[in-house]
Amino acid sequence: MKGEMIEDYPEDPRGHSCLLLGLGEEGEGIHVVCAPKKDYLAVITAYLPTHKEWEGNFKERRRQ
Repeated sequence: MKGEMIEDYPEDPRGHSCLLLGLGEEGEGIHVVCAPKKDYLAVITAYLPTHKEWEGNFKERRRQ
């Protein structure tokens, strides 16, 4: 129920969206891409981030 916006995509061709980081019941990171709408928050996708692509806090992408 709590989360932190870690990336903002105001120029997304599908419309403004953002990436939220939340924590699951076991404390694992969960990423949710969503789009704020007038009456609701549209969830586009949700996934479990990996350390291969994200730093340990799951807030910053690893540099490739």
